[in-house]
Amino acid sequence: MSALQGATVLVTGGAGFIGSHLVDVLLDRGAGEVRVLDNLVNGTRRNLEDLDGDGRFALLVGDIRDEDARRAALAGAEIVYHLACLGVRHSLHDPVENHRVNAEGTLAMLGSARDNEVRRFVYVSTSEVFGTAQYAPMDERHPTWPETVYGGSKLAGEAYARAFHRTYGMDSVVVRPFNTYGPRSHFEGDSGEVLPRTIVRLLAGHRPLVYGDGEQTRDFMHVSDTASALAMLGTSSGVAGQTINLGSGTEVTINELCAAVAAAVGRPDLVPEHRDPRPGDVRRLLGDPSVMRSLTGFVPQVDFREGVAELVSWFRSSPVSTTDMLARVEDVNWLARAGTP
Repeated sequence: MSALQGATVLVTGGAGFIGSHLVDVLLDRGAGEVRVLDNLVNGTRRNLEDLDGDGRFALLVGDIRDEDARRAALAGAEIVYHLACLGVRHSLHDPVENHRVNAEGTLAMLGSARDNEVRRFVYVSTSEVFGTAQYAPMDERHPTWPETVYGGSKLAGEAYARAFHRTYGMDSVVVRPFNTYGPRSHFEGDSGEVLPRTIVRLLAGHRPLVYGDGEQTRDFMHVSDTASALAMLGTSSGVAGQTINLGSGTEVTINELCAAVAAAVGRPDLVPEHRDPRPGDVRRLLGDPSVMRSLTGFVPQVDFREGVAELVSWFRSSPVSTTDMLARVEDVNWLARAGTP
């Protein structure tokens, strides 16, 4: 029997893009109860609507910084997946709040998880802790020189998770996903990612926007693969105290991404419009996935171009019009919005 079978699991940030897919996988693999703690700032109830009526699922609307919310969410939990955070572009216009949620919030979650004697704590970090690649592929010992407060705050969370393992013996594992994409990915506001934003623009008949020369590279993994890998790390043996990259080991430039989207949309004439580089932009990311493979046997299943075509189809099937979606895309989504301090 799987160690996940019948377990009580908490996913912070579980109403978000990756978190909601992880919840689906955990339930599919036999978890007894999956709770989500999410303040719905970035996440949405819509991502979890298919779970309405499933007695094994519960959404708790609350903030990880609130002690009462943590206590309620953690009661009886055996496995914790900690994904709740504010993103990279948010950190460019509100670095203090970004730090408070990502670093201080993680420290608070670790303390409460220890008090509740959870069996395993999976801290979901990010490849942004590395900054730009100094060599590639980037293994787990690659230097960490984050370009943004987001990367710095997530690195602080990593340090806390490792410290709780070494100081208190907590069974914690740090995982660094590279660039996840797929259905439910964010295109709007300061959460908007390059791939869904590009899809929305092309579906609306607009050229993609590229900041800089477009030769920046990323290591993309489909969300179904990311969620599957994260689920494995909640129960795999030999991973306690480890820091593990989660990437495909394949490098894609932003120019290549735009070409793949244009082909999937059927608009090869919509070539990129280049603008000034974005502040804090990482130049190169390419992960070395060998540690994850050796510890768990995990191998990604979804080819990038196939995944892009699937995501285009998903956006096309949306009940929201492309015009309405485009209106929610912020071209310069790293600046403070009106009314934002």
